[in-house]
Amino acid sequence: MNFRVDVFEGSRIALYSLRANRMRTVLTTIGIGIGVATLLAIVGIIQGLNTSFQAQLATIGANSLYVSKWPWIVMGDWWEYRNRKDITPAVLDAVRRQSSYAVAVAPAVSRMADVNYGSRQLSSVDIHGSSAEYLQTSGFDLVSGRFLNEADDSNEQAVTVIGQDLVDGLFLGLDPLGKTITLDGHPFRVIGTLSRKGKFLGEDQDLTAVVPFRTFRAQLGRKRSMSIAVSVTRPEDVRMAEDELVGIVRRARGTPPGKPDDFTINRPEQLAATYQQLTGALYGVAVGVGLITLLVGGIGIMNIMLVSVRERTREIGIRRALGARKRTIVIQFLLEASAVSAVGGLLGTVVGLGSAKLVSWVSPLAASVQPLTILFGVGFAALVGLLFGIWPAARAASLDPVEALRY
Repeated sequence: MNFRVDVFEGSRIALYSLRANRMRTVLTTIGIGIGVATLLAIVGIIQGLNTSFQAQLATIGANSLYVSKWPWIVMGDWWEYRNRKDITPAVLDAVRRQSSYAVAVAPAVSRMADVNYGSRQLSSVDIHGSSAEYLQTSGFDLVSGRFLNEADDSNEQAVTVIGQDLVDGLFLGLDPLGKTITLDGHPFRVIGTLSRKGKFLGEDQDLTAVVPFRTFRAQLGRKRSMSIAVSVTRPEDVRMAEDELVGIVRRARGTPPGKPDDFTINRPEQLAATYQQLTGALYGVAVGVGLITLLVGGIGIMNIMLVSVRERTREIGIRRALGARKRTIVIQFLLEASAVSAVGGLLGTVVGLGSAKLVSWVSPLAASVQPLTILFGVGFAALVGLLFGIWPAARAASLDPVEALRY
């Protein structure tokens, strides 16, 4: 009961003191608010980037593996990968025959080229050569028409399925099915359109056209390095499918026992691991800057509270002489410090999250506002005030009543 009275009276006196010293209270609140705003703006932007990256990663197929000459991220000697043998159609046939986990196996070869329809042209379009199983391995869906089939591939038909950016950029609302476009100067008939996927790591996945694999090799580049996309049924089978693929590809390429793999099996989660490594240090530095700013705000609170203790020494002496206990004095000053910090934290949270959203609107950077982030901002600021208010509160409570009355 006494503790509740102390809290109630301490809150009332703390609020009265803050109101009586408005300018000092405002300046202290701004100091802690800047720290919280800096920290939460950084956290909001980084959380948004993480969410955006995970969403983009899901578009390339979470259950897919890619057998390639090159790793997606070259961390070692570039010439080592450059001198590897190309993946050949013989390896593709071996994977199709021997893999027990694969539900879809598709060749993948690509190049950039200009695409024309009448007087309209799109540059740097990603042309893919693949097979009927491309949809299962790529994560695309078919919107209209049909996809490539085995007959298209075996007969080297000049047909193509195009992405939504080509539909919008070349046909301007017209139905593209049956129309003839030119890919790098070669005529191709449009037989289908793909669903929209958006961008991945800044690369537009909808600025694309898919043609039969054999047609690509015959008309657009026989010497282009190919890879093999393998899709499995369940995410938990990816690791076992990878181990199986290593043995199949090594045998098909004639890699001697004891020699390292002369190919790479890429997985989407490897990109996620690399992303976390690259952003982990940045995240730590950014949060560190925010915490240092908060520390400066906390020191400002401590300084102001020490000044407040000196100014109110006689008041403290009178209260002690009338029977106030040390605990009552400590609670009063801790509540005063926490109130200033909490208000600053609330304002800083609003400004910080608003800044993160503003950055996401005017730049490619994403921002994500989590509901718990607001509670975290206010609560953490109040905790900072509480911690930095301990010494001034203890100093106020330890004053000798007689000496304080004579101040």
